[in-house]
Amino acid sequence: MRTAPTILHLDMDAFFASAEQAAKPSLRGKAVIVGGLGPRGVVATCSYEARVFGVHSAMPMAQARRLAPNAAYLVPRFGLYREISEQVMGLLRDLSPLVEPLSLDEAFVDLEAGQAAWDEDSARLAGGKLRTEIRTVTGLTGSVGLAGSKMLAKIASEQAKPDGLVLIEPGTERTLLAPMSVRILPGVGPATGDHLRRAGISTVGEIADAGEDELVRLLGKSHGVGLYAMALAHDRRPVVAERDTKSVSVEDTYDVDIHDRVRVRMEVQRLADRCVQRLRGARLSGRTIVLKVRRYDFSTLTRSETLRGPTDDQAVVREAAGRLLESVDTTGGVRLLGVGVSGLADYTQEDLFAQAQAAAEELEHAAEQEAEEPAEEPAPPAERKWPAGHDVRHAGFGHGWVQGSGLGRVTVRFETPDSEPGRVRTFRTDDPELEPADPLPLVSRRP
Repeated sequence: MRTAPTILHLDMDAFFASAEQAAKPSLRGKAVIVGGLGPRGVVATCSYEARVFGVHSAMPMAQARRLAPNAAYLVPRFGLYREISEQVMGLLRDLSPLVEPLSLDEAFVDLEAGQAAWDEDSARLAGGKLRTEIRTVTGLTGSVGLAGSKMLAKIASEQAKPDGLVLIEPGTERTLLAPMSVRILPGVGPATGDHLRRAGISTVGEIADAGEDELVRLLGKSHGVGLYAMALAHDRRPVVAERDTKSVSVEDTYDVDIHDRVRVRMEVQRLADRCVQRLRGARLSGRTIVLKVRRYDFSTLTRSETLRGPTDDQAVVREAAGRLLESVDTTGGVRLLGVGVSGLADYTQEDLFAQAQAAAEELEHAAEQEAEEPAEEPAPPAERKWPAGHDVRHAGFGHGWVQGSGLGRVTVRFETPDSEPGRVRTFRTDDPELEPADPLPLVSRRP
């Protein structure tokens, strides 16, 4: 652990919900909940106004609706969140070459490596300047923790929320940690916490008093030694600029269990295509194809197949995922499907003959099915979807966002980040003058 608080932890405040409030003047100061809105949806983020009602991240959306029935419920706009995240991470990299992102809205920064701080005063100055720049560039707020280790910097940022800065002075770490719950330490989840509590250990100070031998007896050598060191504020983990990607995967949870085997197979193929797109976007290939199936009874099955060489070929991934599906019983229904690729490499060494053969067989099979099946009447065009919270543009009224839709109608509030709260109007879902739109910048770009 360092003798100066030169490790910074940034955590954006209620990130998704704050971005939505900044984009929508009518929601500022009100309860906003972002997440999946289906029967099995969960809360991704909620505003501080919603937390007053007991709503929190990872809560089932149905429970959130019972606690805060009058809140605004919105579908995430990940494109906007990624754009803001890139702006924030850019500001962090201006401070130091050692930036360790943990998620879109959270990162560690080694200020010493960038010569941005070397003692308490310079660290506090760098943290304050960063908060100001984030507000100027994004219009949002972030909380900053400063300490001599990653563990303590993260604890400090939690204490700083919302929109604050906390610096833990060197020499005060053990006094600060002693009364805190054991759950504050990295690696202590509900199960470990309960195990320690049954042994009469509820606080970090009690872990330190128990001694290393007792911790090893209770938790095993590896976990016990590490946890005892953390309780003494000994955390030597460095800030790591980049983490190697272990795998690339996509998955979907379905509002209603899928029972039709043909539909399950089609969903697996669709997920395989999305996985390959993500793989190619990262300029990677992989040799192990993984299928994940969560059944109606919440049992989760994972099947994998390792190829002779890395691939990013759509037909190969599709074929492998299809073979894996054949070994899984989906009779009772499927609530989640996922396809992933691991064993990643930055090059491709496929069996080209096998790929060509698989593609040819797939085309031949499709042609046979087309010849055998009678021609069907063209299906009517699907009704356009209007996710709550997403951006739209109307030829006559300009930019707005979807408040809700159903029964052939869509309700839109017309406002922008720079406007006053706007008016609400309702249209048919097939109104030709209404179309999806890209999000507007939260802060006006200055020339």
